[in-house]
Parts: sequence; structure tokens; C-alpha cells
Amino acid sequence: MDLIFEQLNPRGCKTYLIASARTGEAWLVDPVLDYIEEYMDVLESCKLKLAFAIDTHTHADHISGSPKLTDITGCAYLMHDTAQPKQVTDKVGDGTQLYLDGELVHVMHTPGHTGDSLCLVMPDKILTGDTLFLDEGGAGRDDLPGGDAAVHWESLQRLRELHDNVVVYPGHDYRNRRPSTMREQKLRNPFFNTGSQTDYIRFVDELKLGPADWMKEVLKANVHCTRERGGLHIPADASACESLGATAACASFAEPAEVTAHELRQRLDAKDSLVLLDVRESSELASELGHLGEIRHIPVGAIVQRLLELKPYAEQEIIVICKMGGRSRSAAKILLSEGFPHVKVLTGGMLAWNNAGLPVRRSTSSILSPPSSSTPVST
Repeated sequence: MDLIFEQLNPRGCKTYLIASARTGEAWLVDPVLDYIEEYMDVLESCKLKLAFAIDTHTHADHISGSPKLTDITGCAYLMHDTAQPKQVTDKVGDGTQLYLDGELVHVMHTPGHTGDSLCLVMPDKILTGDTLFLDEGGAGRDDLPGGDAAVHWESLQRLRELHDNVVVYPGHDYRNRRPSTMREQKLRNPFFNTGSQTDYIRFVDELKLGPADWMKEVLKANVHCTRERGGLHIPADASACESLGATAACASFAEPAEVTAHELRQRLDAKDSLVLLDVRESSELASELGHLGEIRHIPVGAIVQRLLELKPYAEQEIIVICKMGGRSRSAAKILLSEGFPHVKVLTGGMLAWNNAGLPVRRSTSSILSPPSSSTPVST
């Protein structure tokens, strides 16, 4: 049976309407307090009755609209068993099966960003909340109260097992990305490509996401089910919940150009003046995939803090490299927005380079040190 499915919000926080035109039953997933009037207008114009307001987790970047919706409509308020918001009426566990006009919606507990995070899995789509975002948006940060990078890695492995054609609808997006399949996210999302659980923990730790005191206050407000924003400071449309967005709010909307492995090899053989910037974690450089010769190395999470090291290369062509391309696109967008005009990414990253049978190094002795202001920058 076809259901009404629509994303309602104009900005980065996403609210999804799921409804049956036949019965008039409606659910709102991750409603935002600021848009309550708009939601009510949609429900009225479509002749829908709100049955559930659902929060995929306790939010840290906006005030949930669920408590107020229960006041206005009498709907149930649904969250995971472990959720702390005081006025949740219906708590569900991993594997709970919900039905909307006969359509199965499967609850998957996916802790990590928060302990109460859940995803809603439908036959052709998944609402991932902050467990997984799109492309270089990565996933929700794990350094807030209740966050746990090791557990988040386990949750991502569960998502990896879903059918490749399931379409991902995230709880946030600030770059006008289009929902895409799980197959595409496995290829493009850096949080799916960090390696082992230990590698993932190190990857998240090295992002060094910065202060989040205001987010902790928003968490408290949502636990208490506030109906008013009050004096809370909430930056407008900040990509604060994105692990990579938290460090890359300056990222360009432009898509960087790409260079294939064979094209890059030809240019290196021709001694073109290129700067090779590898943005993987240190442990990856000596791994099975290895690295290219004479690279500069700055992990993607440190790019913003270490831009000064790259300023001598501002007018040169910079080729950004990672494992599969997701992290390199994130880093390239930051550089483009910061005035580096000649930035490209290696298509498919070191995996594509290795698949092409091209040579690699695994010794760190060929990693170049950052230049001083008087150091030549040609490679």
C-alpha cells in the first residue's frame, strides 16, 4: 500500500510525515518545536489525524516539538525504551514492529550518537535519525552525554547489513544532499569506511569536535520536555550534530573536481607540480593500502585547525586522498571555501589506486613535513 511520505522542514533539521491517505492516520518523525504551526496546517489540509510524534533520539541541536504536539492533538509520544524525556507515552525496543495501515515499520535500536537512538526501517527506506547522515555529512557526533563511539560503530555495522537499495533519510542535512541508497552510502560515507572498531574510535577521537556546552543545555531541555525555547542559545541552522560538519561548517557547497588513479599516475610520471594531501588517519598510512610518495598528511578532522600549514600551497594544484573518496571530498570542500582554487580529489581513493595495480609506499619516511614560509612547495 502506498503511504504519504514527505519531508516537511525548510532547513537542516528534518521532520518526516508518514501517513495513510485511506485511514487518515499520521506520524511525525523528529518534529521541531519551531515548525508546530506548519505541521498543524499540513495535517488539517490533508485531513490527517496525528497518531504518533516520534523522536529518533533525544536531540541536542533543537527543541523537540513532540511534547507540544501531544498537548495539541492528544497523540502518543514514542521513543526507545532507554529514552529519558519525561512525557514519552510509548516506549519501544529493538525489533518492535509498528504498523501504519498495514505497512510494517521495523524499529532498530542504533545507539552511539545517543544511548536511545533508533532507526525506523521500512521496505524501501530507512529514517536514520543521527545514526547516519549522507555522504561527507558522516554521522552524529559521539562526544555528547550518552554518546559512545564503540557502540556507534556496532550500530553502523547493523546498517551495513541492510539491503543495498534501501534509501537513507537522515535526521539532518545542511548541504542540500539528496537521499540516496545504502549502497551509495557504503561507498561515499566516510563513517562506513574507517576500518575496525578500534580504527573508528580513533577516527572519531581525532576529529576533535570542539565545545558543545550549548548542546548539553538543549539535551537537558528536551529531557524535561520543554514547550518553549526560552533563553536557550541555539545557533541558526548550524551543522553541529554532524561529526564532520562540526569541524567543517565553512565547507563549500561546490563539488570538487576529480582525478582518476590512472590520470594521477600519468601526471606524477610527467613530473607535474602537484601537492598530494592524504587526509586519512595516521594508522592507515602504513596499512595494506599504503600511501603515495611524498604526501602531506593532515587528518580530515584537523584540516580547519591546520589551514595555515597549507597556505603556502594556495595557488598550487592540491590532490586530496583518502581511502575511498568520502573524507577527501569533505576536506576538498573546506579548502575550496577557504580560498584554495585548485583542489581535486582522487576518485575512489587509495582503494581505486590499489585496484589499478599502481605502486604504494608503507614507510612514513616519505611523508613531507609542513613547510615554513620560506620553504619551496613544489613536489
